[in-house]
Amino acid sequence: MASQRPISPHIQVYRWQVQMVTSILHRASGIVLALGSLLFVWGLVALAAGPAQWFDFSDCIRSVPGFVILFGWSWALAYHLVNGIRHLIQDAGWAFQIKDFVRNSWTTIIVSLVVTALIWFAAMQQWGAA
Repeated sequence: MASQRPISPHIQVYRWQVQMVTSILHRASGIVLALGSLLFVWGLVALAAGPAQWFDFSDCIRSVPGFVILFGWSWALAYHLVNGIRHLIQDAGWAFQIKDFVRNSWTTIIVSLVVTALIWFAAMQQWGAA
């Protein structure tokens, strides 16, 4: 008699854990960084093309959706960097206990948010928007 159970466990079997979330976020942030690089290239091309094209780019970036995109891109950069450092530490053979994994996962998320906030605070101070 054949069993109707799946051969491999599905997502319903697993309980969400911070380690799982950080792994998914690392992959997602890499995709966001790749797509955001196209925005960066658009800015460079607009800068080289002249004032009219730069104004169009600047106008787009200074809009609310543009700000959200830049903020998300900067968080993805901070997260990917901090999580990459965490991976390097683990590659060196440190922090392999489960409690270390959990603590370092939460630390990665919190530090990336703090770094993003510091970047935007410094940018707002520099250009007089704060």
